[in-house]
Amino acid sequence: MSKDVFVFIEQRDGEIQKVGIELLGKARELADDLKQDVVAILLGENIRNKADLLVRHGADKAIVVDHPMLKEYVTEPYSKAVYEIIKKYDPEIVIYGASSIGRDLAPRMAARIHTGLTADCTGLAIEEDTKNLRMTRPAFGGNLMAEILCENFRPQMATVRPGVMQALDSDPSRKGEIIDETIEFVDSDMNIEILEIAKKESKKKDITEANILVSGGRGIGGPEGFETLKELADELDAEISSSRANVDSGWIEKDAQVGQTGKTVRPELYFALGISGAIQHLAGMDESELIIAVNKNKEAPIFDVADLGIVGDLHSVVPKLTELIRKTKKLKSEI
Repeated sequence: MSKDVFVFIEQRDGEIQKVGIELLGKARELADDLKQDVVAILLGENIRNKADLLVRHGADKAIVVDHPMLKEYVTEPYSKAVYEIIKKYDPEIVIYGASSIGRDLAPRMAARIHTGLTADCTGLAIEEDTKNLRMTRPAFGGNLMAEILCENFRPQMATVRPGVMQALDSDPSRKGEIIDETIEFVDSDMNIEILEIAKKESKKKDITEANILVSGGRGIGGPEGFETLKELADELDAEISSSRANVDSGWIEKDAQVGQTGKTVRPELYFALGISGAIQHLAGMDESELIIAVNKNKEAPIFDVADLGIVGDLHSVVPKLTELIRKTKKLKSEI
């Protein structure tokens, strides 16, 4: 009989990725509703020492497969390992991050196991009467939210975007079981040869990690509008982000995009400057702690979610705000 909520944990260069920790938090909630356990799947080379971290963040058990072939993510060896684990343990639910890795791995698991997969979920919950997993995701361009069930097949599987779920705080007192699994790999399981791993160095913080975001919409007027935003961001030690319109126009790189087709963020402070507030954008930032919006259109939907709204031209408002912050910081330093 299927049981337990499994979470595929991503690692890169031997470091656990944040999305896995976030998913453990949601898995803990789901498992408690089902009165079952949370089980983390961790694959890699020399990775076992990271298993305790998963227990501290909500896992009851961590299944570890440690093998040189798993050092870097490669589709076939990872697929074989996860497939063998799922077939052996028969989980009720398996969730993955909707990252480049999760989006490659999860559909392959669904096909091999013959079960369903709901991609890019923004909500997961256990139905009270059936105990099925209710998976919620945007549909029809984000104009409505679809609720999807997988009633007849197990495991129920979903991918969830990074930044959507809330991670649990680390609890050093938690105890769990570390299970070492052995997968019999053969040379043919590695069907590609890794010639080089090219890493792009960036001084900018990923927007999903930022505490403060200064985000611009089409209302900034052009790529030069980001210079105004950058002055504000520099004063606040913030990161620059954007709506999709500016990315499509080539004004800023894709990594800065917030929204349904971009990244989901939940900073402590989110400035929405010249952003109208289309539902696709709101889906990526409405969980922010404090939202400050500036827009010339007083009817803009962004004001429906903003904690503080300013009706005005951002090219006038933002420089004044930047100068006020600069003066305040200087005054504090002199006290």
